[in-house]
Amino acid sequence: MRVLGVDPGLTRCGVGVVEGVAGRPLRMLGVGVIRTGADAAIGDRLVLIERGIEEWLDIHRPECVAVERVFSQHNVRTVMGTAQASAVAMLCAARRGLPVALHTPSEVKAAVTGSGRADKAQVGSMVTRLLRLDAPPKPADAADALALAICHIWRAPATNRLQQAVAAHRTTSTARPSGTTSTVRTTKGRIS
Repeated sequence: MRVLGVDPGLTRCGVGVVEGVAGRPLRMLGVGVIRTGADAAIGDRLVLIERGIEEWLDIHRPECVAVERVFSQHNVRTVMGTAQASAVAMLCAARRGLPVALHTPSEVKAAVTGSGRADKAQVGSMVTRLLRLDAPPKPADAADALALAICHIWRAPATNRLQQAVAAHRTTSTARPSGTTSTVRTTKGRIS
């Protein structure tokens, strides 16, 4: 599986591509940051992020895009910028028919380090170790993008099995119209 991880942000949008399967060594195919100027208009910044993500999709041809799920912070302006960059990444993937997976920061940290409360340095250190790199990717947004891709590769098989089980359950539940019951009548020990 080849996954493009996106750590969304308006000023620095981390991107990283990881290839592999759960239980086997993973391989980094690319890592970087799409940068926009803080003084540029928001629309221009989003266009630059879109172009950057499209370029990564063209070059690496991932099978899936994993994006950090936006969560509420105290700084509403930061959350809005992150949400806008996140939406651009999801739009680029959807336009190509690629599945998008959203992972929370604590979910990614737990998958990569074993602790949902790990700091940026711990995430960078584990990404370096897991991908057998010489040094942690800089800035932290780049390491976070790789961590998102790793998290998705490791969690996708379990998530897919869960989704298949839910879908199978819904199929069997809808096969029998709701509210219908079968009536069993017995006549002197016989079931009819």
